[in-house]
Amino acid sequence: MNSPSHKSLFPAASSTNRRTFLRATGTAFTAMVASGCMRSGMQPQSVAATQLYGPLVPDPAGLIDLPEGFSYRVISQLGDAMSDGLSVPDKADGMGCFAMPDGRIGLVRNHELSPGDSSGGLTGPESELPAFDRMRDSGAILPGGTTTLMLNPETLQVEEQFRSLAGTIRNCAGGITPWGSWLTCEENVTRAKDAGSSKWSYPVKRDHGWVFEVPAAAKGLVDPVPLKAMGRFNHEAACVDPATGIVYLTEDRDDSLLYRFIPETNGRLQDGGRLQALAIRDVRDSRNWNGRALSVNGWHAIHWIDLDDVESPEDDLRLRGAANGALLFARGEGIHMGDGEFYFCCTSGGAAGLGQVFRVQPGKGDDGRLQLFFESESVDQFNFGDNLTVAPNGHLIVCEDQYTDVVTNHLRGIDRVGRAYPLALLHQQTEFAGACFSPDGATLFVNLYSPAKTLAISGPWRI
Repeated sequence: MNSPSHKSLFPAASSTNRRTFLRATGTAFTAMVASGCMRSGMQPQSVAATQLYGPLVPDPAGLIDLPEGFSYRVISQLGDAMSDGLSVPDKADGMGCFAMPDGRIGLVRNHELSPGDSSGGLTGPESELPAFDRMRDSGAILPGGTTTLMLNPETLQVEEQFRSLAGTIRNCAGGITPWGSWLTCEENVTRAKDAGSSKWSYPVKRDHGWVFEVPAAAKGLVDPVPLKAMGRFNHEAACVDPATGIVYLTEDRDDSLLYRFIPETNGRLQDGGRLQALAIRDVRDSRNWNGRALSVNGWHAIHWIDLDDVESPEDDLRLRGAANGALLFARGEGIHMGDGEFYFCCTSGGAAGLGQVFRVQPGKGDDGRLQLFFESESVDQFNFGDNLTVAPNGHLIVCEDQYTDVVTNHLRGIDRVGRAYPLALLHQQTEFAGACFSPDGATLFVNLYSPAKTLAISGPWRI
């Protein structure tokens, strides 16, 4: 999700028994991304088709199995005391990684918390804390938001961690920017007027469904400014094309769209801009649920449809876009920007309903193209992909988020010719989320959603 203009930045990206995705992630190895992940005419093959790292080795601690030569450590977890006097909250989701000016590694981590979830001790009167929203009756700060971690680059020890955004709902995924910030996205469209009219709406003071920007260098809670021109919808993840400043956005809905935001001022998203949705000629549905409208490895010319009334008080932005010709996707989730192209997951897409990965080369205007890069044919290949990133060897790394009562979630690799293989097996009844690489490519940071844990996984990532 990175390119030469921000080689020092490395992002990433949803709940037990649900199928959502996060999170945007990134890596500086964009040359490998550009030359890798290229498809031959081959269809996706089974897990036995590639043995890059060998079989998974059982973990004596019973947390995650990894191939021989890989190891992990837990660097932060639910309940840990933080530098600001609060504690690490639960539901760790999308995450971005940054090389900080002082040489440390910065992580900005989402927490997909809803009203009623614990905030880790975040309280205070409105005059004291910059929180976006509060409960209407009690005045309690909404628990969603982000935490920021600062790590020693040699030891990976957490030297600081603190709350950096508060007062939001269900911060699912997001994406890094070339100017050193994290875009955190609300996967909730509660309106103040709804007053808890359904299980997904809450008696709050303000409307939700926005993107917020959190500078990686922030020292505490940031001023929470919703970027309303980027649309109000069930946001999932984001990535930025450093060549143009255009932001690409996914939406976690069964009938979602893929959006792009063209900013009025490159690098200043708060100045506003124009929101559009992706379309291809002669095809209106990419999900392949009712026949194969799109074939694996095929390319399609794309164009973009202008959207109006993007603050969408009726939560109908995707419906209006589709009515005007925008292409439907099955639960757009993690998204990763490479060198002139990006990849994104659709959690429940495909004829088998197990997930798809798309590749987009956006071009300079309406001259881009879309490819269905991967479509899972069995649970042994890939079962509900969510967040994704790219490894230093050019392979995609995808976090599974299965939607069953008992889950067996993996980190899945997908090689350059579209073959999937297991990279890690999680033994807890939760999901991987927020995968992102350290600036030197030696460490993969990834979250376990709940109980929240952030892991650092080392291994021969360049093989």
